[in-house]
Parts: sequence; C-alpha cells; structure tokens
Amino acid sequence: MTERLRQQGIREPRVLQAMATVPRHLFVDAALASRAYEDSAMPIGHGQTISRPYIVARCVELLLEAIAQPQSASVLEIGTGCGYAAAVLAQLFGTVVTVERLRPLHELARANLRPLRLPNLRLVFGDGSLGIPGQPPFDGIVAAAAGAELPPAWLAQLRNERRLVAPLGVGAQRLVVAHKDAAGRISQRTVEAVRFVPLKPGTG
Repeated sequence: MTERLRQQGIREPRVLQAMATVPRHLFVDAALASRAYEDSAMPIGHGQTISRPYIVARCVELLLEAIAQPQSASVLEIGTGCGYAAAVLAQLFGTVVTVERLRPLHELARANLRPLRLPNLRLVFGDGSLGIPGQPPFDGIVAAAAGAELPPAWLAQLRNERRLVAPLGVGAQRLVVAHKDAAGRISQRTVEAVRFVPLKPGTG
C-alpha cells in the first residue's frame, strides 16, 4: 500500500511510515478484510465509509507540512468514523482529539482502536460541526465530511498560523486547505477534487 501511495504522490516519509504502521484491516468489516489495503473507500455502516488510503495520507500530509514540531502539536479530527484516520494521526501528532456525531460509530471506533492502545488519542461523542467547544486552539484540524462552507466554530478553534484541511461543496466537492494567519485572517486554496459524505449537524 505504501508503495502505491508513493506512486500517487505522497512524499512525506513520516506519513508513509504511519500508513504502514496502522493495520487497516482492523477497521473494516471482516467480510471486506481481504480488500482492506486497496485504494478504495468501503462502507462501515450508517451511511458512512472508511476513506481511501490515499485521501487519508494526503490530508495528513497537508496538515504535517504546516507544523514544525508535530510531536507537541494538538490536532482535531471531525468525523471519527471507524477510527482509522484517527489512528494514523496519532502516529504523528502529540495529541489527537476526534469527534463523531453517530453513537454507533463512536462505539465502533472505540472498539477498533482499543487493541492499538494509543494514549495520545481521545474520542468524543458530539456534534462535529461545533468542533470541541471550550478547548484550547488546535494546531491543526482535519474533517472527513463536506459542507457548503467551513463552520465558523472550526475556524475559531484553529490556532493562528496553522491550517485546516477539509472537503467543501455540495455535489461537486474539492479538498481545501484553509490557513489562518498571525492576525487571524483566513485564506483558502483548493488542492484537488474529492468525494466525502455530507457534513450534518447534531448527533444520532
């Protein structure tokens, strides 16, 4: 899988190592385990999917580019899903907080992640569109669901001179990097076309 990721343009060795470390087959249904290392999204129930390995690696690489000392950085993931991307993030960043709005997926991720014993990873059940209110600003934010615009709560919870990586769009979607400068101003650039599940408010 890592060789394919390299061929697809993932160059950061730390990301490739993290992708090689996390056993993706632990995060898919047993019936799909033989296909776990294909570069494809797969259903995880409740209308959600586990993202393609390439997309996980690309988002993590984009976050890592902006953080000089990842081992002391805090990252927020919106949309835990089955827990796979959170496990990859936990290989690279000092603290990872991941929030999931669907209770069954929150519990699934907790069960999937338990064998990996990742002490720097915290799972939260809640409305991801609100981020994690009351927390110190994060050094990076990555989202696994696409809305028409970036929720203000995410931008407010991002530390200055850091970046947020998220899909945007209803219908046609694009992966966007939003950078928050020293004065708190936000700029955005499009990276590539993507396809994610829609961002929804509330919990279920």
